[in-house]
Amino acid sequence: MMEPLGLPVGNKIQLWRQQLRTPLLRFSASPLRRRLGGTFGAALLAGALLAGATAVPAGAAPAVAAGVEAAGTDAAGASGTALPPDGDTVASPPGANDWTCRPSAAHPDPVVLVHGTFANRYENWLALSPLLKSLGYCVFALDYGMIPGVTSSGSGLLLPIGGLGPVPESAAQLARFVDLVRNATGAAKVDIVGHSQGGMLPNYYLKFLGGASKVGRLVGLAPSNHGTTLDGIVNLAPYFPGVRDLIYTVCQACRDQAVGSDFNKTMASRPDTVPGVRYTVISTVYDEVVTPWRTQFLNGPDVDNVVLQNHCPISLAEHVAIAFSPTALHLVTNALDPAHATPALCG
Repeated sequence: MMEPLGLPVGNKIQLWRQQLRTPLLRFSASPLRRRLGGTFGAALLAGALLAGATAVPAGAAPAVAAGVEAAGTDAAGASGTALPPDGDTVASPPGANDWTCRPSAAHPDPVVLVHGTFANRYENWLALSPLLKSLGYCVFALDYGMIPGVTSSGSGLLLPIGGLGPVPESAAQLARFVDLVRNATGAAKVDIVGHSQGGMLPNYYLKFLGGASKVGRLVGLAPSNHGTTLDGIVNLAPYFPGVRDLIYTVCQACRDQAVGSDFNKTMASRPDTVPGVRYTVISTVYDEVVTPWRTQFLNGPDVDNVVLQNHCPISLAEHVAIAFSPTALHLVTNALDPAHATPALCG
């Protein structure tokens, strides 16, 4: 879909990086994401907890929600061509979803990347996925929460985006995807890195779907751990019921992530963390989507709550840009491998 426009697709894209232990990847959000992730209007912003467009393989079929197993999950099809066990047709970000990858002794846990609301695995992880691959990790990324006939058709301007479905259903998709990764790699556990909703919904998986025994670390970039007021916009929603209902009809995950939702009450019924998992939350003081930004922090043992600007005071990265911030990405690699952590450079 994007190649006719002269844009690279999937693993064809070439990444420029500095020769550091944690390369400083200079990616910025696309203009579309910046518009949707910033101040595009109160009503739309209330729905766009993380806005995004995607690139898909030329001629690809409509996206299938990742984690829903395909009819056949053999390593190869009748023609011998490798098939993705996740059954997805949305392009993988560079470095992700090599189902022949076997974890090394240095990095025994594969890393599963979970995108945010109104996003997809391809664009959300254009920077982090190849970075982790270059450091020797087995990297996997799923798409979840697709709503057929709404924004997952892949036609025109409505490119495949996900993160729209109810969070519990999306968490179940993540659970199936984690099992696919563990089965393919032979790893007992995975580490998870998520952005926005993608940093929060894995915690539902850990709390309610038995994921605690299968996950070693959960790293959240600007996660919506306790819901969001969207700078008070959620509090204004009752005054505009028609707009609110439209947003929530298209994006059930938006309803779930609103402060005071039934979903957040369910999450609050249990402690923030579960035993045996190490948590890292990386937040930016300029977050305009998950607000107030301090509500992203988790309480409990084995938790590191990190503020991006404490490591790079000049960083202006907001909710969308944090997934592309060199400093934030360095903090992610430190969280995944604390024994070899290095000072996060400002960039």
